[in-house]
Amino acid sequence: MNTSPPTEAPPLPAGVHEQLAQIFPGPDLLTAPADCWAYGYDNSRRQGLPQAVAFATRHGQVEALVQLCNRQRLPLIARGRGTGTTGATVPLGGGVVLSLERMDRILDIDPANRIARVEPGVTNQALQDALAPHGFFWPPDPTSAAVCTVGGNLAYNSAGPRAVKYGTPRENTLGLRAVTGGGESIRTGVMTSKGVVGYDLTRLLIGSEGNLAIITEATLKLTPLPAAKRTLQAIYQDIHHAAQAVSAIMAQPVTPCALEFMDGQAIAMVRDYSDLDLPAGAGALLMIEVDGSEEAIDAAARQVADAARNAGCLTVDMASTRDEVQRLWRTRKALSPALRNVAPKKINEDVVVPVSRIPDLIGGLERLARESGITIVNFGHAGNGNIHVNLLTDPHDPANMAAAHDCLDRVFDLVLQLGGTLSGEHGVGLEKRDFIAREIEPATLTLMQGIRHQFDPRGILNPGKTLPPE
Repeated sequence: MNTSPPTEAPPLPAGVHEQLAQIFPGPDLLTAPADCWAYGYDNSRRQGLPQAVAFATRHGQVEALVQLCNRQRLPLIARGRGTGTTGATVPLGGGVVLSLERMDRILDIDPANRIARVEPGVTNQALQDALAPHGFFWPPDPTSAAVCTVGGNLAYNSAGPRAVKYGTPRENTLGLRAVTGGGESIRTGVMTSKGVVGYDLTRLLIGSEGNLAIITEATLKLTPLPAAKRTLQAIYQDIHHAAQAVSAIMAQPVTPCALEFMDGQAIAMVRDYSDLDLPAGAGALLMIEVDGSEEAIDAAARQVADAARNAGCLTVDMASTRDEVQRLWRTRKALSPALRNVAPKKINEDVVVPVSRIPDLIGGLERLARESGITIVNFGHAGNGNIHVNLLTDPHDPANMAAAHDCLDRVFDLVLQLGGTLSGEHGVGLEKRDFIAREIEPATLTLMQGIRHQFDPRGILNPGKTLPPE
């Protein structure tokens, strides 16, 4: 993959620079290639050079920009902070990148109705910090919460560990304000917890990766902060007993608010790069959190701990102090730095299977690792079957890369055979676009393409992403 920046961008059509400057005066518009380059890539390591970068601060600017790009048939790619991993915000063929990072106002927090209205550039962490004094939180909690934006969370339907109990952005968003690809301003959804008037365009736009409309405001459904929380760490002799424990935990009445999973390869990496106290025979690990009322929390935690114990369980530890909570989470938090040290270039997928099929997925991945010679490290949100499958590769070895891509192809086949889906929260973008036809039947894909044309008749919004070419 080419990682060097292009030296030139195609010129803007005649007169477009002047029109852009009228909408985005002064520092709100970049056109020099050296300035634009920083907005041409995301966390996928794919790059493209935009012809211009515009920084919106209000809805009217977004509407005017979409209308201009429509007249000029100019590609328009909306982005937040660029933390996505699928290339969904990379400008493939130039065009204008619309950065929404400066639309970062929290417009309203309404505890009485359990809602908040925010602009798309608000970071997830800034929102949580603003809600906490009111006794509420917004459930989606991606790993990149400190820097990722609410708009990006909505564009990808990105969740995180809490989704196992509290759901994804689709379940926690009531309404949106947006500009369609045709340049029309629309409002979707309601301000209430119930509403069945018209089609559910809110859930349609969430997860559409900015190729139907550009979100400029969101009405979010808030959840009260729990009064108490307990953290548990369960260690198993092998990956299969851990997978069986996940099924047992999710089959009993207490739903954990987080149920994270690490396999033996992940533990081995953490051992090499961190000084952590884990049993010698540790072949897999579960991190479990339970929340609820003070009166019921201990009984709930014991019930989950009982479900976690099976013949292959080595230990189940429950934290009783803040320091112990941090100690238990150290293992999981040490994984990402270890992965960066071992494999700066890795293929990272976030497949999902039904929880009861996790043992079958893990067994299949072990088989594929043996047959392909590719090291596979698995971790992720086991409570809803969302497993991050990491294929460790050497980008300087063509044979290794060819084997890895063949292995990935077989991973996707395995996931679909188990009734799963190819992406749980990272989205599709460019990385998975060409595999989507395996999961979605032709008639459904045709319907989706029709919906896309209805929202964006000239195909200017984030072209070439999410859906395979017609």
